[in-house]
Amino acid sequence: MLRKIVLLVISLAFAGVIASCSPLEGDGRHLTPLSGAAKSRLAAMGSSPQAAMMVRLFKEESTLEVWKQTSGGSFQLFQSYEICTWSGELGPKFYEGDRQAPEGFYTITPGLMNPNSNYYLAFNLGFPNKFDRTHGRTGSHLMVHGACSSAGCYAMEDDQIAEIYALARESFTGGNRSFEVQIFPFRMTPDNMAKHQSSEHIDFWNNIKQGYDFFEVANTPPSWDVCDGRYVFRQPSAVNATASMAGSCQAVVADASIVSAFQARQSADAAAIQSAIGRIADSEVAAAEAERRRLNAEAEMAARGEAINGFFGAILNPFGQPEPAQSQAVITEVPQS
Repeated sequence: MLRKIVLLVISLAFAGVIASCSPLEGDGRHLTPLSGAAKSRLAAMGSSPQAAMMVRLFKEESTLEVWKQTSGGSFQLFQSYEICTWSGELGPKFYEGDRQAPEGFYTITPGLMNPNSNYYLAFNLGFPNKFDRTHGRTGSHLMVHGACSSAGCYAMEDDQIAEIYALARESFTGGNRSFEVQIFPFRMTPDNMAKHQSSEHIDFWNNIKQGYDFFEVANTPPSWDVCDGRYVFRQPSAVNATASMAGSCQAVVADASIVSAFQARQSADAAAIQSAIGRIADSEVAAAEAERRRLNAEAEMAARGEAINGFFGAILNPFGQPEPAQSQAVITEVPQS
């Protein structure tokens, strides 16, 4: 009975969203059904349109991924989409008007879906979230939307956002209260982490990498909270879905097997990052040495050229006499007879 009530509330809430007034009311694009091809791919991976979903975005790779839950409970990649454009640089959003696309973990509910967007279709990321508010960050109307135009958002082609929107819509109608959006500056590999070690955002990126690693080892999106100004992650369950992590601040709270796999990955990545940093440093030293040699070779070549010019100049003008002035023709008028 409780499940039926929850489904009814979600359905009514979503119906309220799609029935809101706007110039596009009645357009129907928000109700476009999933294609037969999409349904077939879902079935082939053991999922369905109504199954839970998760979204990951990577700025540097300009990639948006949709993951769907399978009948076994784990999540599998359904589709990767190329992000048409996104705003700003690598790093989180700080304040309203900085034209920076956010990074972090965001929870999308039916009320954040925007069927009447001026940018075809959209869903609001819900920025600022609890983490952003803790750090005093400001901003509003940060979306994933169509129309390939961005001022702090992630813009997709219209056909892409239409499919993503339909996947979210069907997930809600399947009884899921929300879906998680994870936004990263890049794929959180050791090589990428090493490449960006000097960034002012590296501490923040190390923090959100914990959520990235949790998903990689658990194959299910973590629940998250904020403690002492940092994201903390845990295994989702009905018991701790709304529990506060205040005061505990564990990196991960989950089944022992997940915690063990998570710790092993973090340890292996830490060693790989240090190794990559060493390789980058060696490469930079080698590049600096090669540049030094190039400059020295150019200087030697220039000096050799000057010496050769001086040698031949001495042969052609052994006494160092000044070059004779160029003779000028003198024209005299011949008297007429």
